[in-house]
Amino acid sequence: MKTILFVSLVLLLVFIPAYGIPLSDRTGLVNNLDVKTDGYSFEIETVANFDITNFEFDSGEKRLTLDINSGLENNLAEMYMPKDLLSGNFTFFINGTEFFPKVKDNADISFITLNFTGAGDSKIDIIATEYLHEMNVTSKPTELPTENKSPEKGGGCLIATATYGSELVPQVQQLRELRDGKLLQTESGTSFMNSFNAFYYSFSPTIADWERESPMFKETVKITLTPLISSLSILNYVDMDSDVSVLGYGISLILLNVGMYFVAPVVVIHKVRKMDFTKLNNL
Repeated sequence: MKTILFVSLVLLLVFIPAYGIPLSDRTGLVNNLDVKTDGYSFEIETVANFDITNFEFDSGEKRLTLDINSGLENNLAEMYMPKDLLSGNFTFFINGTEFFPKVKDNADISFITLNFTGAGDSKIDIIATEYLHEMNVTSKPTELPTENKSPEKGGGCLIATATYGSELVPQVQQLRELRDGKLLQTESGTSFMNSFNAFYYSFSPTIADWERESPMFKETVKITLTPLISSLSILNYVDMDSDVSVLGYGISLILLNVGMYFVAPVVVIHKVRKMDFTKLNNL
């Protein structure tokens, strides 16, 4: 059943991967940076097409420093910064030179998109204006609390984020909620996501790079993704609490999307060619 599920869902390329596997310097790499400070423990999640070889956190300076190594000229990373750790206004430096990544936030996290050029070793400094926001530093807990999260959740969708411009837009959040709230609640769904990561991350950084370099290609991807994302919204109104239901709805969606993306165009092309052939016969 797990094999069938994988084959059935493999066309849903925009599903957000649950785990990242460092396959090479051209794949998406997931790093979970564990920061322990003033009696608290936080996890900063990153998805990047470069490797984070080391990191340091300076609470006094409100600064996170990343040592990175990249085999690519064009670099992209998505970072989930807990607002209870660092928040406010951010300043960014790469190798001592200020640059200006995009920062979006919600009530819990700041979503940072790092986009820069240059291969080899580099150092990135992220400096905030607020530290341990709304947390009582003077009264330290006896045990280190951790951020509420599931080890099976996390990661980002490089293609959808590059297409729509942010992790926080409704389209990307819909995919994330579908993954976390539906697929990862079943054994088969979790198995599929684990297997899917290696496949997805092998090409998604390249597609995201192409989107940033070509607005026309970005719009083409957006037009292509929109029907698929619309069809996935159906799953928000059904119960997927078993392996059988995941398999059933997965196959149904595959058939629906095959019809939209392949069968319908073939039928239209056939009708047009038939009309042209009829006109030629009438001449």
